Amino acid sequence: MTKSQPLQETSAPQENSPPQPRISPESAVPASPGPSMGRLVGVDLARALAVFGMYVVHIGPPLSATDGVASWVRYMADGHSSVLFATLAGFSLMLLAGSRQPKTGLAGRQAKARIAIRAVVLLALGTAMAMEYGGVIILGFYGVYFLLALPLVRLRAKTLAITAAALALVTPQLSFALNSLLTEPFRQSINAYDPLHRLSDVGVLDLLFTGFYPTITWISFVIAGMALARLDLSQAAVQWRLAALGAGLTVAAYGMSLLLAGKHALDSLAEGGPSSGSSGSMSGGSGSMSPDGGSFEPQASSLLTAGPHSGTTFDIIGSVGVAILVIVAATVAMDRLPRLRRLAKPVVAVGTMSLTAYVGHFLVQSALAIPTGTSSQQSWGPLLMFVLGAIVFATIWSRFFRRGPLEFLLNAATKPAKHIR
Repeated sequence: MTKSQPLQETSAPQENSPPQPRISPESAVPASPGPSMGRLVGVDLARALAVFGMYVVHIGPPLSATDGVASWVRYMADGHSSVLFATLAGFSLMLLAGSRQPKTGLAGRQAKARIAIRAVVLLALGTAMAMEYGGVIILGFYGVYFLLALPLVRLRAKTLAITAAALALVTPQLSFALNSLLTEPFRQSINAYDPLHRLSDVGVLDLLFTGFYPTITWISFVIAGMALARLDLSQAAVQWRLAALGAGLTVAAYGMSLLLAGKHALDSLAEGGPSSGSSGSMSGGSGSMSPDGGSFEPQASSLLTAGPHSGTTFDIIGSVGVAILVIVAATVAMDRLPRLRRLAKPVVAVGTMSLTAYVGHFLVQSALAIPTGTSSQQSWGPLLMFVLGAIVFATIWSRFFRRGPLEFLLNAATKPAKHIR
């Protein structure tokens, strides 16, 4: 995963001058918070915010039990945190494949092998967790995202951005049509022969079309993150352009939805989409599933809404806009505010081990029987304890180890890729 800036020779040393010490690329530390260990500090901060947003959805009070600032925090977490998580997953994928310049030749083949191994491991881990916690675990979906994104890892930022935009325009309508055709008898016949569905609530149909994070619509977020990774986020010009793009996408998507759908769009935004109120099942939500586990009847008018997890074109574009704004804001803050960067170091540590923080909060919540849902969870206390616990754990762990526990195991699992020739 390590990627550093190549060292450039400025001039030949004078004949009688002492030899210059050799500095390995892995030990070269940029003066500014640019790429460090293959990632931007701001991206790690954004990743930590995404993790905390997932905590809000899974552990915090439902939207109906909040008001004021708390209501705004809950609304922003619904849908947007998991989208940010998926966008940053695409960013991380490109760090493996060669961030700004794709790896080629032997290095490129080994990078693709590492990504494929990670995808299989995440699919297996997600399936194992889904057996215990249901179909709301996003890790198995990540595995599918990574496998399908493999052919795109050598594309330029512009091509990736166009691909993400095209999918955002087409796939929601395609998903609507497919879900209209996927009758319950047909789904049952497919699931009967699906080994993944036999093991957990998440089968092939769920991973691709009908789950909480269906690949058909969510792959746009991953490809958008891949496009961002091709850019130099430390450059002020790039930051300004991305900020303008993110703001434009957000305003255009939600504005057009309000204009076209009217009150229906307002209701969808206020209710937090179909996943609202489903925190009792620790759901991130999807437009294809109801809180009680049943399927929503497809309605063409729903394609004009932009509620969280509605899976519409407006939702995808607006959520990508929000994700871009968060990533840019985090990057700028870490780049321009050294004091804030020092203060945020414990939070950034959570971002460097986001897989551990994500999986860990499910395990701890289950072990402690922390109540969730509209009828039992009305306090912000448990959420604050989880956030604080993650920060303390990540801070202590990062003082002694380079990677988080699960990150270490995931990296070790990809070691066989070095034998690829």
